[in-house]
Amino acid sequence: MSFNTISVIGLGYIGLPTAAMFASRKKNVIGVDVNQHAVDTINRGEIHIVEPDLDMIVHAAVTEGYLKAVTSPEPADAFLIAVPTPFKSSLNNESDSTIPEPDLSYIKKASEAIAPVLKKGDLVILESTSPVGATEQMAEWLAAARPDLSFPQKAGENADVNVAHCPERVLPGHVVRELVENDRVIGGMTTKCSARAVELYKTFVQGECVITNARTAEMAKLTENSCRDVQIAFANELSIICDKLDIDVWELISLANRHPRINILQPGPGVGGHCIAVDPWFIVSKTPIEAQIIHTARKVNDAKPQWVINKVKLAIADFLQANPTKTAKDVTIACYGLAFKPDIDDLRESPALNITKQIAELHSGSVIAVEPNINELPSALNSIQLSTFDNAKESADIHLLLVDHKEFKTQKMKTDYLIDTKGVW
Repeated sequence: MSFNTISVIGLGYIGLPTAAMFASRKKNVIGVDVNQHAVDTINRGEIHIVEPDLDMIVHAAVTEGYLKAVTSPEPADAFLIAVPTPFKSSLNNESDSTIPEPDLSYIKKASEAIAPVLKKGDLVILESTSPVGATEQMAEWLAAARPDLSFPQKAGENADVNVAHCPERVLPGHVVRELVENDRVIGGMTTKCSARAVELYKTFVQGECVITNARTAEMAKLTENSCRDVQIAFANELSIICDKLDIDVWELISLANRHPRINILQPGPGVGGHCIAVDPWFIVSKTPIEAQIIHTARKVNDAKPQWVINKVKLAIADFLQANPTKTAKDVTIACYGLAFKPDIDDLRESPALNITKQIAELHSGSVIAVEPNINELPSALNSIQLSTFDNAKESADIHLLLVDHKEFKTQKMKTDYLIDTKGVW
């Protein structure tokens, strides 16, 4: 059965590019989002997120009539759910003994929204990064809402509606290319569910579609990011140890990496973004007793921002001791980089942003920020001045490098009051 009309539920950083890629292949695509502003923006042929090349694809798809956005689901042949999967409490405020609980309410609402328009032969794919078992839970919600249709958990291969999980595995800033080129992990609840999902994604995916079951597909995405988190935690812990032992961690890692079977990552001020700092908790929440290393890595990485802030406090104390006529109000701190990774403008879940915000709240003097990829600061940083590099270099007393943007790598900084969390200067 071919897919003439495809519906994408959730038009954010993953949903909109996915919808656009299907539409670019001349498929009729209905994008669904509860955000009226996002819907109106897309229907004008514009985008409400920042992603290279996406604006041109969306504009062409809307202009040619292959893509439209609505606030309520409409009938389609395939439904892709790409809604948020946050936690029920803030990750930033968790104590060592508390494990955050995943919030699947967005998936449930999306399931209940599409249920009335489902028909026999439809395919439903969960793309949202989720704890193990979420796809089966989604199928149960759909079955409860549509008792007149059969689903794989009861009817198996003979189900009226097929259900699968296919996690996104793309890098912000490269989403358009990676959606096409990357391999996809397809986890159907049955063999037929997997086969139909592969048929759908092959509309535009040039990478290999690798088939497994739904639970393994869910775990695959979580495993990728948890592995990365553990590796970063090792580097971050190493940087703290080296600081205490008066060893240059950057030189140490460079020397260790000369071994043919060693590849230590680089430390930083913490772990940010929407995947690596979040996905490990899905594993920990399901298996809190067994996930010891993964849990410890999360605690190490979550503690690194406070370690950086403490280094800034020590630098202030050293500066005031060397300049006894000055007070803390006279000290200007420059923070270089606010994004959650180099060379992008995305500030969401950024440890650099949170560190800068906390410094501004704690420090009685001026705090200035240098972020070459944005033109204005978010409202949460209204007490901070957005500055150029040259101005910050000249006017600040203490310099804190948080993100290794390419603009910073070409600069030089010589000062006694420098905290370089990325080893650039």
